Amino acid sequence: MARQCEICEKQAQMGNQVTTRGKKKYLGGVGTKITGITRRKFKPNLQRVKVTGADGQNRHALVCVQCIRNGAVKKVVRQAPFVVPSK
Repeated sequence: MARQCEICEKQAQMGNQVTTRGKKKYLGGVGTKITGITRRKFKPNLQRVKVTGADGQNRHALVCVQCIRNGAVKKVVRQAPFVVPSK
């Protein structure tokens, strides 16, 4: 199984790494030049979190951070280890 998000199925994508050289024009140079283009992989930010499923069971899932932020995953509610008694 590929390393991908279990919710949105986001996985690694291919892209280019562009290497530049030279001083920028607004800094007084003659401009930057592209000196090399190589292939690279953009990997999603996957986290292994404990989630609550639709049936109420808790399990571990490999989920991207965007799904956690958007609320697509319901994380397990943990009980407080100590509660200060009120006076």
